[in-house]
Amino acid sequence: MNALLIKNLRKTYKNGFTALRGVDLDVEEGDFFALLGPNGAGKSTLIGIVSSLVTKSSGRVEVCGYDLDREPALAKRSLGVAPQEFNFNQFETVGSVVMNQAGFYGMPRKLAKQRTEYCLRQVELWDRRDTVSRRLSGGMKRRLMIARALVHAPRLLILDEPTAGVDIEIRHAMWDMLREVNRQGVTIILTTHYLEEAETLCRNIAFIDNGGINPKQDMHQFLHSIEVEHFVLDLAAPLAQAPAVEGYRLEWLNELQLAAAVPRDTGLNGLFVGLHALGIEVSSLRNKTNRLEQLFLNRLEIE
Repeated sequence: MNALLIKNLRKTYKNGFTALRGVDLDVEEGDFFALLGPNGAGKSTLIGIVSSLVTKSSGRVEVCGYDLDREPALAKRSLGVAPQEFNFNQFETVGSVVMNQAGFYGMPRKLAKQRTEYCLRQVELWDRRDTVSRRLSGGMKRRLMIARALVHAPRLLILDEPTAGVDIEIRHAMWDMLREVNRQGVTIILTTHYLEEAETLCRNIAFIDNGGINPKQDMHQFLHSIEVEHFVLDLAAPLAQAPAVEGYRLEWLNELQLAAAVPRDTGLNGLFVGLHALGIEVSSLRNKTNRLEQLFLNRLEIE
């Protein structure tokens, strides 16, 4: 079954929302799916339509098999959304924010309390349940948004920039938590500007831009399509200029660093052999950009 099925979805430009032009998308149940695109591409419009906050001009949306037009209550019950902007009452306690969300779905109080505790423990906020939410750090507020979206046990979770503004250590902890949520059977659709996040977490990917969307692709196969990878080489001894090695493009960054463009079918070995022949020793290297980011940049250049 598809957790999300979208057919010929359109949205006429209105009230600041990017127009969508015939979007088709299917996300299989259990997937961890990345929806990527630049600012203004239409991601927020698409999420708004799926969550019933934006009215579509035409098309069909199914959430976990429920048609959004004919069975809106069942579709909404199957869906949890954590938007990019904090939209909870910041003068309520952490526990109240999640409990009240459970009440919106008609959950009995006893079950609501159990689900609130479960979800807050899952995002490591149970010890903050009596804290007024405005006193939380940015990372804690992000986790609270996820707990609130999960309290009614949805089958599909949409996360819009869930780690925006969160430091690296907390971001990695959130990744572990989201992997566990996905392992428990919840389908996750992720939008993010941290492309390494999508590369690390997601199994399938689709790009949206100018209101249109490309067919979804397997993340592994998509990353394998990269033709050139970019590295930064740290040198053991200073250089005054970039050397020339046949088959590679080298750029001088500073006296101890070179940027290298390495064709995928050539690899790094030839570069190291060429540099060694010139008496240049490389002490370490790292990716200049992650592979997904480079593909994304290449796609934008082509379009």
